[in-house]
Amino acid sequence: MLLDWVYGLFSNDLAIDLGTATTLTFVRGKGIVSNEPSVVAVQRTGNGTKKVLAVASRPRRCWAARRETS
Repeated sequence: MLLDWVYGLFSNDLAIDLGTATTLTFVRGKGIVSNEPSVVAVQRTGNGTKKVLAVASRPRRCWAARRETS
């Protein structure tokens, strides 16, 4: 149908797996386009607000290095 063809021009078939260790993003026709660790580094400030410092691979490496030294 013509409407399906037009709709297909503006959309991608996309799946996101929010796993406990990694987050996978799959795009139909391309496969897995993103495979990143599910880690976020957050800093709490003195007034109670939170600030995201890093996501994915960078905070995971820092966490692993800290575990090795303790």
